[in-house]
Amino acid sequence: MIEPDDVDDGEPLSATQGDDQPPAGRVVAVANQKGGVGKTTTAVNLGAALAERGSRILVVDLDPQGNASTGMGLEPDARMNSTYDVLMQMVPAADAVVATAVEGLFAIPATVDLAGADVELVDQPEREGQLGRAIADVVGQFDFVLIDCPPSLGLLTVNALAAAPEILVPIQCEYYALEGLGHLLKNLRLVQQNINPQLRLNGIVMTMFDSRTRLADQVVAEVRAHFGPAVYESIIPRTVRLSEAPGFGQPITRYDSGSKGALAYRHLAEEFAKRPIADHGSGLGRLSSEQPSGPARAVSWETAGPSAQDDRWEGSPVMAVPASERSGPRLGPTPEPGAGSEPSLIQRPDPAEDPAPRPRRWWPFRRTRGGGS
Repeated sequence: MIEPDDVDDGEPLSATQGDDQPPAGRVVAVANQKGGVGKTTTAVNLGAALAERGSRILVVDLDPQGNASTGMGLEPDARMNSTYDVLMQMVPAADAVVATAVEGLFAIPATVDLAGADVELVDQPEREGQLGRAIADVVGQFDFVLIDCPPSLGLLTVNALAAAPEILVPIQCEYYALEGLGHLLKNLRLVQQNINPQLRLNGIVMTMFDSRTRLADQVVAEVRAHFGPAVYESIIPRTVRLSEAPGFGQPITRYDSGSKGALAYRHLAEEFAKRPIADHGSGLGRLSSEQPSGPARAVSWETAGPSAQDDRWEGSPVMAVPASERSGPRLGPTPEPGAGSEPSLIQRPDPAEDPAPRPRRWWPFRRTRGGGS
């Protein structure tokens, strides 16, 4: 339990001095309904990297598995008060906050008791806002509050999305994670329309990038083509050190400060701290309730402000860019303009470039509304 003297009652500390830094007390949910995409790894290591920069960070572990708590060195037997106690209003949030071995990094740990919260909250009035009300008193004492969500869209995740004005979406650089992204954004629109109108997309971070495979490059290119500036420039690589660090109860920045994973999360923390608040800043879109029909129009956006510069981000639905303009490997030859009938958006490999025939890759964002290719 954090002592009262450890939390300043005055203005929270800023990440660094400068006008480009966001104000304190930003609550960001780290969420993706698919498991194994790096939510917990990102919440822990991004929090540690931000703390390295001088910020006060609170990580709220909302996953009953408690992996974020373990990754910050909080043993299960030492978790006196947990997110379950806070969520069920058994203890104030301030009594559940504990300090970690990383200076400036604090946590509200989770225990297996949290698994029963979904059932116990069913009969509660305004159950979707339970978490937001519970942590409201401590939010202002930190620069950033990161909520590590479970891999589902149950009541716990809905509570996180109701409490957080912003959501950070980690995506594994593999096909299944890409397929689930469209479903996730559809559900986020429902939350935005019915529970939290202030919910905005903070950004998308690509994780578990394996530079040895073409698929990883293709997934990154596809996500960038459709979501433009919402995708962070920093890409988190797949490394053994990142996998080892939780076993020692340490973030990667402490376990191996010079590793590729540590450097990647430091770069991400720099981008994250400077990114403007989605509600008021430019360059971040508001999820639209409209779902246009036609190929490659899985997501539409409204601009958050008049200063948005990217054409793919200004009102019109995001369309796929030609393969020749992507940073990743080409999926196939670009169709010639004016060829009569509209070509399929799923491109076949070019036999001249790759003589070995391979099956067509079915990109989720390139389906038509009727399900055809």
